[in-house]
Amino acid sequence: MWMILVLIYGLIKGGREICKKKALKIYSVTEVLLVYTIISLLICTPQIPNAMGLSGNQCLWVALKAFIIFIAWIAGFKAVKILPISLCGILDLSRVLFATMLGVIILGEKITLYKTIGLILVSSGLLFLKFNPFLKKENQPAIKSNSAESETKKSSAFFIILAFVSCLLNAVSGLLDKILMKEMNSSQLQFWYTLFLTSYYILYAFIGKIKISKGIWKNIWIWLLAVGLIVMDKCLFIANSYPESQVTIMTLIKQISVIVAIIGGKFVFKEKNILHKIICAFIIILGILAGIMG
Repeated sequence: MWMILVLIYGLIKGGREICKKKALKIYSVTEVLLVYTIISLLICTPQIPNAMGLSGNQCLWVALKAFIIFIAWIAGFKAVKILPISLCGILDLSRVLFATMLGVIILGEKITLYKTIGLILVSSGLLFLKFNPFLKKENQPAIKSNSAESETKKSSAFFIILAFVSCLLNAVSGLLDKILMKEMNSSQLQFWYTLFLTSYYILYAFIGKIKISKGIWKNIWIWLLAVGLIVMDKCLFIANSYPESQVTIMTLIKQISVIVAIIGGKFVFKEKNILHKIICAFIIILGILAGIMG
């Protein structure tokens, strides 16, 4: 059952990447994050009766998790705004490596032969992403000056680094989910985490004097982001409450989101160079299946 819940999480996560890209075409990263977390908090309010009873120490841990995600989302949303969505979906798979290391070192989860094969395949898919034999077949701009080309590479590298930072922090958050769900219910974690997260973005927007566009509250993509967040996090928190669930396996299953991101990149955003990304994703999915078998 917990694997099915994580699979649902992964599918929704892939759809949310499309929503992010759509929302960020019109509004700034801070605007989207602020409004979308406020809406998410409002959706969470029916859970308040079941969310009471946390100790001060537990609240501090939830606040820490929320702060980690606060930073992770700023980095991740900035990367999604600039980079192709299909590329972001594949870069997101690097959290498999981070989560596996954390699961083994912190939680003492065992690395089996199948998990090792899975990690190797996932890593290979990520490395293959850098070496694209199909790139020459794409239509390239006529001529670029060396300086312009250099600036473009530097800019892309910066946002790719942001994507990796987001993945690392999300992996740390996933580890905290497993630990925190041992001593609280899903409503407690979801409501307080969303409350703290919203508070951080309100403070961030206030300090940065960010102006919120009036029409943003009617943007359907931001509402879909919020609903998706609540549903997928509920699935994940419940999955973490199962004693037999493992962070390493859950992280592998979550990566089904890359398929949704690649399909969205092709048909929604008309991105090119999809064949190479599909091959990378196929290698990574084989790694996920191998990991689940372990």
